[in-house]
Amino acid sequence: MNMGTVGLISGMALGFAGYFGGFGAFLLVAALGAVGFVVGRLFDGDLDVGELLRPGDRGRR
Repeated sequence: MNMGTVGLISGMALGFAGYFGGFGAFLLVAALGAVGFVVGRLFDGDLDVGELLRPGDRGRR
């Protein structure tokens, strides 16, 4: 499935949630979609948790 199709499905889900459930449902679906996206990237191996949690070198030498 390409990213255009994923974006279309996500937009439709957010639209239905906003129309039928109001703004609170829209925010809930958006937040859960973001969590699902991050978990999916972790399982695919595209995202490394260690890189996110490790403090970066900010030039303090």
